[in-house]
Amino acid sequence: MKEKKSNIYPHVFENIADWPMYKQSENRPQFVRQLTEETCDRLLKRYNSDIGDVIAKAIYDERIRMKEEPWKIDPPDEKGFWKKIQKGLVKRSLDKEEKEAEVVNQELLQSIVNRYAEEIVGTFQIKTMKFARKFTTFFLNRLLNTAASRNFRRFYSVKHRVSERLKIEGEVEKVRKLSKKGTVILVPTHFSNLDSFIVGYGMDQIAGIPFPSFAAGLNLYNTGYTAYYMNRLGCYRVDRRKKNAIYLETLKTMSKLSIEQGVSNLIYAGGTRSRSGELEQKVKMGLLGTAIEAQRALSERGEGKKIFVVPIIIGYHLVLEAPYLIDEFLRRTGKEHYHKSKDGSRSIRSSLKFAWNYFSQESEIRLSFGKPLDVLGNFVDEEGNSYDRFGKQLQIEDYFKTDGVVQADYQREREYTKILGERIIERFHKDNVVLCSHAVAFVLFNLLRKQHPDLDLYGLLRLPAEDFEFPFEQVEAAMAKLVTALINLEEQGQLKLSEQIRWKTEELVREGIKLSGAFHAQQPIKIKKNGMVASESFKLLFYYHNRITHYGLEKMVDWSSKEKTPVLAAAY
Repeated sequence: MKEKKSNIYPHVFENIADWPMYKQSENRPQFVRQLTEETCDRLLKRYNSDIGDVIAKAIYDERIRMKEEPWKIDPPDEKGFWKKIQKGLVKRSLDKEEKEAEVVNQELLQSIVNRYAEEIVGTFQIKTMKFARKFTTFFLNRLLNTAASRNFRRFYSVKHRVSERLKIEGEVEKVRKLSKKGTVILVPTHFSNLDSFIVGYGMDQIAGIPFPSFAAGLNLYNTGYTAYYMNRLGCYRVDRRKKNAIYLETLKTMSKLSIEQGVSNLIYAGGTRSRSGELEQKVKMGLLGTAIEAQRALSERGEGKKIFVVPIIIGYHLVLEAPYLIDEFLRRTGKEHYHKSKDGSRSIRSSLKFAWNYFSQESEIRLSFGKPLDVLGNFVDEEGNSYDRFGKQLQIEDYFKTDGVVQADYQREREYTKILGERIIERFHKDNVVLCSHAVAFVLFNLLRKQHPDLDLYGLLRLPAEDFEFPFEQVEAAMAKLVTALINLEEQGQLKLSEQIRWKTEELVREGIKLSGAFHAQQPIKIKKNGMVASESFKLLFYYHNRITHYGLEKMVDWSSKEKTPVLAAAY
């Protein structure tokens, strides 16, 4: 194997034509047929004679969608297709005998599923992938150098590289080896719309692991350039407007078949971005359960292939959409006290400004690879062997057997999915890397909370942020206590710490403040001219503080201090 340069690894598969994603795309028509057939079989087994009602419900939902949420990307024959399905269901199904109705319903179901399958399944082209690699690396490197120097003349010179700012750590070598032995399912935390891009780039361009297939919202296909690349990079399309049973079953079956065929997949355990800024506490069972179904199907066929689940924790010092996300979280929990604000993440200008500020502040993004698991949540070694919590080696197929035979048991597999989800959440917390900006936000918000013990969360957030200042010495003293608690937790294997956490306390606090949200119009933390520490938005401060909640740190640290307490800014 070639020696890696800097922190960049050689590609596990040097030839893109060897990627399972490419092979699946080359046989796309066959894959779509297989997807249609298996989805129909699953739906007919589940609903049996009630399939007509399921089709009727899908028709109703689709008519509402077309009327209330039309998109430019929608096919021009959309209304005509569903009108034809409705006409067939009413006149050819309900007016016929039960046997005839079953045949007609199956034909209608197949037509609907095939249409959904054609929409969902993407394509993959080697030329587009190679161009995307070169262009993305060129653009990010040039943007980094220009931002770092604040001089557009530096755009074509390369001194700083994005690979130096995007740090990959954790079980990288093990995941690289496992990617040759089975299918790797990446399960990252989800904080930003940039996550899929960051993980995909980090996997392919730094870790050298094949680019994963992932769900891309159909709305991204509304614009020409975005649609062109998304259509050719192996992404599968997800229309979040569609929630009927037929569509959801097609989507899950597509995920299952793709995993069976060895395609690396990216699945967000939480389903959507964290609105509060916290690490995920619960998982969505849908797509995650398809990994377990795929493993059982492989075992049924005796293929011996294994599926490996890799938790990935994404660490940002600042999140582009944080103001919108925390507003939405507080609106849901605080009801009428909060109103939804515009999601700036939809603006290309905002995205570029975010990247510019991120790079110009010498910030970094961390991808922490957690310990790889099998689909039952057991740890695996570099050879892919599974071990229970006592270190005993396991045979994965044994967990899918009934009376000595591997067979489907959906209730059992739902329990397995629940166990896997719990293990992923556990690894999110244990493999989470605490950044200096998270630590400073945590300290400042808890000092505010200590100063106002009579106020609940919403009372604290209603305080005028501009009226409060914190003596730097008090923040520094509280940080020293927090660091002691964090180091103890790291020694217990409960979390990981970035190198800045062990800096001298004053340097740690200043670095954390420098990196804590300089992009935002209202800074979560800043040092004022008078040397006091302040926040321009307690809501954003709360959002970034939340990254290291659920460790019990609030109770581990004595927040009282002999230093000066927070005071009204007007007093200075």
